[in-house]
Amino acid sequence: MQIEKNKVAVIDYSVKTAEGQMIDTSEGTEPLAFLCGFHNIVPGLESALVGKSEGDQVEVVVNPDEAYGQYNQEMVKEVPLSAFQGVEKVEEGMQFQAESPNGPQLITVTKVENEMVTVDGNHPLAGIELHFDVTVKQVRDASEEEIAHGHVHGEGGHHH
Repeated sequence: MQIEKNKVAVIDYSVKTAEGQMIDTSEGTEPLAFLCGFHNIVPGLESALVGKSEGDQVEVVVNPDEAYGQYNQEMVKEVPLSAFQGVEKVEEGMQFQAESPNGPQLITVTKVENEMVTVDGNHPLAGIELHFDVTVKQVRDASEEEIAHGHVHGEGGHHH
């Protein structure tokens, strides 16, 4: 059986930067299960896995446009410290969920100076070329419920 729309694929993976820095891996944890065709993983990886079968090993380089997008300097803003009411101490590296015109958005504090805070609304992996090493562990038909919900249920997936 091959990976295609409405199939569940279970993969072991590691992903690194072009410089070889490990970003994430399933090693030592559960493999990742995803429902193909429902944007459960970055588009560049999903398209590289379409047509692959159990046991296949794939190395794929995904450019930012097919992953988390290009880095957008316009998403870096300075806001007053008073915007963080209820937070005892705002520090570099902290992440918050903010409301944006496109819905909830994760922002990262990159600098705190005087009474101003610099926040970055880019995804932490924006602008980064991703190098995946993947082994397909299993491919199966998705259930009607999984297709209706747009994600995998049960082992390696979502639990309701």
